[in-house]
Amino acid sequence: MTTAATDVAVPSARPDHYKWVALSNTTLGILMVTINQSILLISLPAIFKGIDLAPLAPGNTSYFLWILMGFMLVSAVLVVSFGRVGDMYGRVKMYNLGFAVFTVFSILLSLTWMKGADGALWIIFMRIGQGVGGAFLFANSSAILTDAFPENERGKAMGINGVALVTGSFLGLILGGVLAPIDWRLVFLVSVPFGIFGTVWAYLMLKDNGVRIKSSLDWLGNITFAIGLIALLTGIVYGIQPYGGHTMGWTNPGVLGAVFGGLLFLVAFVIIETKVENPMFQLHLFRIRAFTTGIIASLLSALGRGGLQFMLIIWLQGIWLPQHGYNFSQTPLWAGIYLIPLTIGFLLSGPASGIFADRHGARAIATIGLIGAGICYLLLETLPMNFNYWPFAVIVLFFSIFSGMFFSPNQMAVMNSLPAEQRGAGGGMNATFMNSAQVLSIGVFFSIVTLGLAASLPGQLLHGLLAEGVPNAQAQKLSHLPPIGSLFAAFLGFNPIQTEVPHQVLAHLGHARAVYLTGRSFFPKLIAPAFENGLHLAFDFAAATTFIAAIASWLRGGRYIHGTASAIDEAGLGTLEVGELASAEIGAGVMSDR
Repeated sequence: MTTAATDVAVPSARPDHYKWVALSNTTLGILMVTINQSILLISLPAIFKGIDLAPLAPGNTSYFLWILMGFMLVSAVLVVSFGRVGDMYGRVKMYNLGFAVFTVFSILLSLTWMKGADGALWIIFMRIGQGVGGAFLFANSSAILTDAFPENERGKAMGINGVALVTGSFLGLILGGVLAPIDWRLVFLVSVPFGIFGTVWAYLMLKDNGVRIKSSLDWLGNITFAIGLIALLTGIVYGIQPYGGHTMGWTNPGVLGAVFGGLLFLVAFVIIETKVENPMFQLHLFRIRAFTTGIIASLLSALGRGGLQFMLIIWLQGIWLPQHGYNFSQTPLWAGIYLIPLTIGFLLSGPASGIFADRHGARAIATIGLIGAGICYLLLETLPMNFNYWPFAVIVLFFSIFSGMFFSPNQMAVMNSLPAEQRGAGGGMNATFMNSAQVLSIGVFFSIVTLGLAASLPGQLLHGLLAEGVPNAQAQKLSHLPPIGSLFAAFLGFNPIQTEVPHQVLAHLGHARAVYLTGRSFFPKLIAPAFENGLHLAFDFAAATTFIAAIASWLRGGRYIHGTASAIDEAGLGTLEVGELASAEIGAGVMSDR
């Protein structure tokens, strides 16, 4: 077996202003991608109306889920590979390519001309293309920042960059509410000017300051990893949809085959990575305690947090906002406005906690952040479904503050623990675990809440409809509709009663009863008790995973900064080969007691 030639580029002297160029450009890139992700949460009703497709009609639910989640899935699959490619061929080159790819597919999305299922498929495939560009950006942005900033300022940089993640999520909700009523294509077109500007700016101003090692690409590892993760996450997406006479699809042979088949491919991937010469997944990095514990903490916190925003949006849109005077069609926009505290807290704590971690290390503040976030999940359970807003706002605010206390220091600690030439791959591994956990979290949250709804919603719905004079046959039919449909309807800003009860039935009931059934109180009051049971179970799950993440965060030990000088010097003299360089650098770190 021959060893690939080693070509190590030692970082050049960096002018002090360059780090701010790198920070501002990567922040713009992350902001653009996250706005594009969250803007769909508000714009989906307008998009489906624009392409003349009913999202909740039988057979159309899969289009809704893939438009919503396809971007996240493809980003999770590709981010490790693109991080590795960035390590090999230059992180800035790959980052610039991501900006360009994302912009091109944003333009193609805004040019959608087809209707019905064809239009939905076009949007799905173009969203996947956007996900490819987003994966290039996510995979290399943290590594570019780590290359640009000295080790004692990386927490601050990660904190500011992390603010873009949360700010983009909020701005997307507002922009979607403003632009979608004007023209649904604007929700895609809005990214184009920023994408063009960012692409040109990145090409002209960003410099490759990182350490690079030329090696061959692990094609077998990439293929098995992609097949395994795509199959697993696809199984999770379809697992929350009804199957046959079942509430969800977890008994569907196709879902089970995708989940277990995906797991088998991922096991094969791990075996392959121990055998190939230049693996895609740098398993040796897991020998670094600071890296491993940071990855585990990131994964578990994302598993608890990923579905939270969806549940809060459904809580607001389906129950709280209608009972406080808002029409269902208005609830998507106002849900975003009432969730402003979820952004403000992160804006306050993200940069501040990063600066604190630069000076004192990540262990204490990241662990406290996770414990605080876990307590906030439990506090949310104390609120009634029709709550007073201010206690809700305070809990959500503190949740975001605690989340910011964890995110920036943990991100800094993970990147500081990596050898210089592995920052792209290591950062990509962290992003893959986090993105995959978020998709899994959405599946878990929806599954838990749907089980809670299935236990009592059909009986409550039947009783409520019969009490209002709906004929027994029609009431029986409506009561057996899949509970997940009610959640999706609330998420899209539809009143399920208004969309499912035939007009002739409503006309037969009389004006007063028809107005009450399709109004702002009947459905929210009916669904609230069933939704509450499932929601509390979901919050219990989130709290448990977050507390376990806190244990992992504490076990990271003292502050660890990977030192690469000796290993790079030897590699420059030609005394180390690729595998030996990686092994040498594992032991080159510097740990303090902080």
